[in-house]
Amino acid sequence: MLSAIGLDERQEAVYRTLVATGAAELSDLARRLALPEADTERALRRLEQQGLVAQSSSRAGRWVAAPPGVALGALLTQQRHELEQAELASALLAEDYRAQAAEPAVHDLVEVVTGASAVAHRFHQLQLGAATEVCALVTGKPIAVTGMENESEERATMRGVTYRVVVERDVLSQPDGIVELSAALGRDEQCRVVDRVPTKLVVADAALAMVPLTGRQAEPAALVIHASGLLESLMGLFEAVWRDAMPLRLGASGIGEQNGPGADPTDLEILSLLLAGLTDASVAKQLDLGLRTVQRRVKGLMELTGVTTRLQLGWHAYERGWVARAPR
Repeated sequence: MLSAIGLDERQEAVYRTLVATGAAELSDLARRLALPEADTERALRRLEQQGLVAQSSSRAGRWVAAPPGVALGALLTQQRHELEQAELASALLAEDYRAQAAEPAVHDLVEVVTGASAVAHRFHQLQLGAATEVCALVTGKPIAVTGMENESEERATMRGVTYRVVVERDVLSQPDGIVELSAALGRDEQCRVVDRVPTKLVVADAALAMVPLTGRQAEPAALVIHASGLLESLMGLFEAVWRDAMPLRLGASGIGEQNGPGADPTDLEILSLLLAGLTDASVAKQLDLGLRTVQRRVKGLMELTGVTTRLQLGWHAYERGWVARAPR
């Protein structure tokens, strides 16, 4: 817990033990911590440099802990000051970068990133740097980064970054496809489905994009595209695919008062997946339901809406707002 102020686990353990005992001999501390005396002494010397412990003036070889409220408070104040200085330096560097990039050279508009590790790292950087929105086209065959599951996405949504994601229908058939999409929708992300996306694509704040380099390379590679006419074209491509895609509703995502009587969240999950193009058998498998259960629920929805065909059921689903495309 104290690593943020520069203490490792051993130093923290030594300080906590001294705080609990008030004062202790080196040998006693080493015995309590099950550490060699040499390691314990090194930890004490480091803590002494940071003002957290001191040698007793009344008894040689005895160590006492400085009051945590005073000693740790001073270290926290120092850390805050250093963080403020780092933030200031970051702001100044960003200003320099913006000034330099006001009219970037043509060769600076596109970066080539090579290697699975480098591609994944750049992908996470793109999301962590987003301030307002991330848009993505997701294929069923990720190369270096999984389509829906990554920590950066969760951290970005926690900061208020919105996500609009279009996935290929094949993603729904993957073993963890529904689970990952349900988790994404649970974070209030917007997900839609199409039969096929033209390319895998990620765009952050309509200012930075990433697309894979396809071909016969021995290792994954990607292009990182900065603000330019090419980036505007890619954003236009995303918007065109988004407009034509089918919205997904899984679990309780997007389900509100407009459901009407008789339609529960499972009904709407089934309906959403059917309208996305999955068969009854695929829906049953993905939702861990029996085939007859899926068919019975679909029949119930048809009776609820007073229709005789599934085509009519889809039309009524839009009329009732069960699968409506929310306007932006």
